[in-house]
Amino acid sequence: MKYVALLLFLISGGLITYGYLTPSNDAQKFIGSGVAVLFLLAFPFFTYYRWKDKDIKDYMLTKENLDKMRAKGKDKTL
Repeated sequence: MKYVALLLFLISGGLITYGYLTPSNDAQKFIGSGVAVLFLLAFPFFTYYRWKDKDIKDYMLTKENLDKMRAKGKDKTL
């Protein structure tokens, strides 16, 4: 999964770079295709790869998590 995201990122970067460097009439199509691949394919693959083993409840502001943060803040006295 990591390599798929990297490959898609490199492909989109190559398409965007080729679109900027080529003097053809289709340069805008290459740039647009590169941006589309980046945001429609590479970013979701990367996001899934980074979040697949994490619990979303650890990142939500629930009462229990707020109490844990307050307890940690009291332990760090100056």
